[in-house]
Amino acid sequence: MAQTNHIQRVAIVGATGRIGGHFTEALLQTGKHTVTALQRTGSISTPPAGALTAPVNYDDPSQESLIAALQGQQMLIITLSVHAPADLQSRIIRAAVKAGVKWIMPNVWSTDVFDESLREEPYFGLPEIEALGANYIVMVCGLWYEWSLACGEPWYGFDIIERRATLFDDGETKVGASTWVQCARALAALVSLPEEEEAAEVSLQRWKNQALYVSSFRVSQREMLDSLHRVLGTSDEDWTITRQPSDERREEGREEMRKGMETGFVKMLYSRVFFPNGGGDHEGKHGVANQVLGLPGEDMDEATRRAVKMVESGWTPFE
Repeated sequence: MAQTNHIQRVAIVGATGRIGGHFTEALLQTGKHTVTALQRTGSISTPPAGALTAPVNYDDPSQESLIAALQGQQMLIITLSVHAPADLQSRIIRAAVKAGVKWIMPNVWSTDVFDESLREEPYFGLPEIEALGANYIVMVCGLWYEWSLACGEPWYGFDIIERRATLFDDGETKVGASTWVQCARALAALVSLPEEEEAAEVSLQRWKNQALYVSSFRVSQREMLDSLHRVLGTSDEDWTITRQPSDERREEGREEMRKGMETGFVKMLYSRVFFPNGGGDHEGKHGVANQVLGLPGEDMDEATRRAVKMVESGWTPFE
């Protein structure tokens, strides 16, 4: 590749995962980036075609293989399973800084972690990145639309198979939501920008140690249900619709967490996003960078149709 002012070498943790796979494909499609998938030694997963692979041992205290894999990389994208060890991201970040990686996009996706009312833990390691001398950019994209709609009632409140809907409060609170594809387009557009400011150009520096706000839809549960009706050919009469105060549902989720129920945290997180105070509406509060990044508008019914197909195929978030 010819020398340019944009980032050329990108490493991804989780390139064979759901969002990581989309990120890898979008970056490769630009033709501007060499993408290296960091893979746990012994993994048989295959990243998207065109990606390089680097075997790493995340459990090695010396971090030797991880640092070696990150040598020469300009940016690191971290996507981790919810079941990953709590300290894994911190270990990866420290190795990246030792390897000289300048830009890090940490495993912080969905809601606005800079909104104190939404944050469940302190900044998800962001101060650590700054303290170590690297830069971060956090993608605030809202909740993943197809995933959340297909996962079941504890998430967005919809059970598509059973035709049951739980509307939080009046069901009219708008929140930010994004498709995986839109998130991937946003990342590819961001990383393709000049790294430093040039005449009249937008660069990565605009979002240095800040949030990158993007979205597919600014949407309420009522609008989601209407979209489901259009896709499924149903109406309210075909569904069992109940209402629940969002604060009551949050406490219900908290109690389920105390009992060790996996869906307790989900209920707690999603209900809080739908509080009527606008905490989950990052687009309404901050605006989004969609236009600056050249992101297209999306058809919500098409995204809903993808979620319905996921459910009807037997897809499960726990596979």
